[in-house]
Amino acid sequence: MGTQGSTAARNAGGPPALAGSPTGGDRSPGVEEAGNARTSPGAAAPRQRAQWADAAKGACIILVVLWHVIVKDYLQIRWHVGLPVPSAWGTLGEQLLPLRMPLFFTISGVFAANAVNRPWRVLGRSRIAKFLYLYAVWLLIHTAILAAVPDFLTARAGSVSELVEQLTITPSNLWYLYALALYFAFAKAVRRVPRPVVLAAAAALSVITAAGVLATPGDRGGFYQNLVFFLGGLYLKPHVERWAATATNRRLALTFVVYAAALTAMAVAGAQRWVGVWPAVSVAAVAFGVTAAARVSRWRAVGDALAALGRRTLPIYVIHMPLLALLHRFLVGPMSGLGGDGQALAVAGYPILLTTVVIGLSLAIHRGLLAARARWLFELPGPRRRAAPGRT
Repeated sequence: MGTQGSTAARNAGGPPALAGSPTGGDRSPGVEEAGNARTSPGAAAPRQRAQWADAAKGACIILVVLWHVIVKDYLQIRWHVGLPVPSAWGTLGEQLLPLRMPLFFTISGVFAANAVNRPWRVLGRSRIAKFLYLYAVWLLIHTAILAAVPDFLTARAGSVSELVEQLTITPSNLWYLYALALYFAFAKAVRRVPRPVVLAAAAALSVITAAGVLATPGDRGGFYQNLVFFLGGLYLKPHVERWAATATNRRLALTFVVYAAALTAMAVAGAQRWVGVWPAVSVAAVAFGVTAAARVSRWRAVGDALAALGRRTLPIYVIHMPLLALLHRFLVGPMSGLGGDGQALAVAGYPILLTTVVIGLSLAIHRGLLAARARWLFELPGPRRRAAPGRT
């Protein structure tokens, strides 16, 4: 996903894959587990401690889909209701730009701690090769399907050379998978370099990218800007976990006020491109996001639902964009042609309804593909680890 408003609207991509466990294990369900949760016997306590992270993942993937629904479908409908509801939805989506991907990458870094310490041959297959493989496979699928919906507002390869570029130096809206593969490789390669030096370099890259100094075609902007959040989660894992474990309602209110105030000040001053402003606002957003996830996860009904979704982010992430494109093709005309009364009924709730439909259909398609033995769409082919006796 792009990190600035207009770029994000054109090339938004997002979310989701974590490696490791915030409580000491090395595998976490989610993108890296192809949407299939694995829980070890006797792991109830760690699972509870990690509940906030899965809840945060679930919230992030909802926000990613919602953003794409808003900018790629909802705002393309010709609304004639005489109310500023569509612009309000667009503004809301933009206010969450500093939160969605920085929070997702921070959690990814937290989960990555043990995986990065594994030998190159293990990390290379389980993380780097896997994410690059998934990126390439789904890029081809997206390119083929999006070609049938040329009016859908998203970047797509229109030639072989453009496809090669997206596979190599200019990631597509699937850039999260591409970024994770390279982030893991980078974190492993610099593991002997002092962490403050690495973090400072990544922060500088984020700052100059957000300030518009570097060219960021496609989704390079998100790729450059979010390395610091992945490394922050990786290097500062104990502090992030302690922040979540000690979250209170008072801190939730305080971090929300700080985030909202930072957003307001940035908007009023037009400071999105000022040096250091966007990354600083993103840090405030992550502090709020971790706190909110920790508090929500203690509300069992909502926390469990979000965590369950957070353990199945991969199918939603890779399937939702072409699915949304196809739905847009059939919805934009009829919705634009609705009478005033029909649009008045739909204008406020349409993004929520379509987001729910897209997520539900993505998970249903995932189940269907697994039933059709298409697991290779979600896992790197090769020998699979044998199940322990008595387990399936």
